[in-house]
Amino acid sequence: MLFACSQMHSLLQVSYTSWFLDAFNYAIATKMDVLNLSIGGPDYLDLPFVEKVWEITANNIIMVSAIGNDGPLYGTLNNPADQSDVIGVGGIDYSDHIASFSSRGMSTWEIPHGYGRVKPDVVAYGREIMGSKISTGCKSLSGTSVASPVVAGVVCLLVSVIPESKRKEILNPASMKQALVEGAAKLSGPNMYEQGAGRVALLESYEILKSYQPRASIFPSVLDFSDCPYSWPFCRQPLYAGAMPVIFNATILNGMGVIGYVDGPPIWHPSDEEGNLLSIHFSYSQVIWPWTGYLALHMQIKEEGAQYSGEIEGNVTVKVYSPPSQGEKSPRSSTCVLQLRLKVVPTPPRSKRILWDQFHSIKYPPGYIPRDSLDVRNDILDWHGDHLHTNFHLVFNMLRDSGYYVETLGSPLTCFDAHQYGTLLLVDLEDEYFEEEIEKLRGDVINSGLGLAVFADWYNVDTMVKMRFFDDNTRSWWTPVTGGANVPALNDLLAPFGIAFGDKILNGDFSMDGEQSRYASGTDIVKFPRGGYVHSFPFQDSSESGATQNVLLSAGMTKADSPILGLVEVGQGQVAVYGDSNCLDSSHMVTNCYWLLRKMLDFTSGNIRDPMLFSPSVKQDNPLYIDDNQLPSRRTDVNFSSYSSVVGKELICRRDSRFEVWGTKGYNLQVRGRNRRLPGYPVIDLGRGLNSTAEVFPKTRPKSREKRKGDSSGNGYLGLFYRDELDMPVLVPSHWLAPAVIAVAGILLFFSFWRIRQKRRRRRKGSGSVRMANL
Repeated sequence: MLFACSQMHSLLQVSYTSWFLDAFNYAIATKMDVLNLSIGGPDYLDLPFVEKVWEITANNIIMVSAIGNDGPLYGTLNNPADQSDVIGVGGIDYSDHIASFSSRGMSTWEIPHGYGRVKPDVVAYGREIMGSKISTGCKSLSGTSVASPVVAGVVCLLVSVIPESKRKEILNPASMKQALVEGAAKLSGPNMYEQGAGRVALLESYEILKSYQPRASIFPSVLDFSDCPYSWPFCRQPLYAGAMPVIFNATILNGMGVIGYVDGPPIWHPSDEEGNLLSIHFSYSQVIWPWTGYLALHMQIKEEGAQYSGEIEGNVTVKVYSPPSQGEKSPRSSTCVLQLRLKVVPTPPRSKRILWDQFHSIKYPPGYIPRDSLDVRNDILDWHGDHLHTNFHLVFNMLRDSGYYVETLGSPLTCFDAHQYGTLLLVDLEDEYFEEEIEKLRGDVINSGLGLAVFADWYNVDTMVKMRFFDDNTRSWWTPVTGGANVPALNDLLAPFGIAFGDKILNGDFSMDGEQSRYASGTDIVKFPRGGYVHSFPFQDSSESGATQNVLLSAGMTKADSPILGLVEVGQGQVAVYGDSNCLDSSHMVTNCYWLLRKMLDFTSGNIRDPMLFSPSVKQDNPLYIDDNQLPSRRTDVNFSSYSSVVGKELICRRDSRFEVWGTKGYNLQVRGRNRRLPGYPVIDLGRGLNSTAEVFPKTRPKSREKRKGDSSGNGYLGLFYRDELDMPVLVPSHWLAPAVIAVAGILLFFSFWRIRQKRRRRRKGSGSVRMANL
């Protein structure tokens, strides 16, 4: 044989990282060409494993890996198939339908401050595939573990038909992936996060490799909002002015060398004048290694496009170069092209705009975040991303079908303008809150009329302590860092409205307005203001403390009524809270409660009161109340800062927040206790397509709560500076910096106008004409 192929497949349910490190070292030592890995897991932060995969591909070994069998759930990609330098393979049946077991994207590495990559890369037949038994004869097999070696076989065939003299020059993990994704047959039904580029096609990929010249490319190479359902979720919601950036994360494939460099910032080339309404902020891999990098587009419509309706077309180009190959004198260079076709609509009314809080969601890895439903025993980790486009994708589709526009907030609550949104939607959140977030949200609801809808989940310290387990791989005990939701943190957030959740774990069926529902490991409401509307139902408390109490009492005790749904008007805003998020989460959902979410949003966004929810029989003449020292408490034996984006961290608006562009209005920024109106500053000049981080506006935090209470605009914290990377140095605020910058900018602007005026005078003097049409 002129090349070596190998397959690694575990016959056991548990494998150890050390086993794979030894096997990978063997593959490198024997100079293997193609390696299939029909195994994977959710831990993309297992650095010894991840970095060894990088070493494998950097040594020019083409790795093919199964994407996972956790479908049809989204956000279930397995590592290493979710790595950009690995060919991740999903499964289809003989009818070219995505196999129900095949895991779906997007990748979750980048959440919450970015957006996942498109995975799998390709799909192949993986249901009822005939293969040989270990003993004798054949047997039928199903799974992406079967589809992956099918693609590995395709790769081996493609390697074998390339003349040996050219293999070293053109064959590498990037060029092979280029041949596979560009030659794949796109299926008509599934979206890009289900099928990737499509079904692998041997002959088409062979034709690409036969005439292949080393180059760089972008995958996917097209983002078309009119191509539904393939371009889901982008094709489901158009762009509009004033929205949070819509992020699309593409992969740069560099077939020119194991290392490459981006030569200058990406450039947006609109195809017509309307394209100038689009503002794109880029983030990308300046160094591409091994073989791949990323190109993320943060897309917004400028304020002058607030009434525009139509399509914007054009392309983004990015230049990549790699060092010269052996025998070459000059670097290899290539220009990648990403084609865009975007739909734009006028900015929707406030009541139809919903903001989804992604920032306060914590997932596995790195910590043990338990499942929301404790009835699920075979999948104890909450690792699907908790994103609108992963395990909450059905909620996203439902909201769009109901006429709502949903935006994602990946930064703190201080990073949005409350006047633009009807409802802030908090679902199954596990992180803490900055003190500034709590106070801003209070003003947003009471003074700015923002609606607030909260779906909590169980939290019981005794139960969490009982849930710890010993991990054989890391040789350590794992314990939940919080419950299904972080109820103590939610209680801090809701305290200004007189609302709090308890620590019961409630289960049971109930009916409301003819809708049969299941309460699956939800919590109860223990504080609620007078005048609100509270719905209670009889449930069993299955928490450790509740179960112990039930044992001590009579065995035949009846279920107690527990408050689970509350609605109240607070100042100019409306608040609705519900104690269980399982009915919105497509992962292990028992029954959905989309009907309830719609009714809650009718109230929080438009103050539309459903007669059933606001029946006089459930109105609270007296408040629900318990002492604060009886509320659920935080765990003291867990270092929460290791998992939190809040505890011990800085309050920063990142690149997934609104950034200033030409034509936008200045926000009310609070500087040393005073409100000053600063002009908008550009992040990107559309004419040149410059890459830039957002402008940095240093802002001191108010020294006391009293200084913040007077700010009813809800925008008092919008001046928090932006920062693109975690290791970017922070500019130290100073009392003279903002005035100095404004003064220098004013002088330069005055000088520029003076120079232009002098030139115009000279032109008119020389020509004797006073016509200004061409100036």
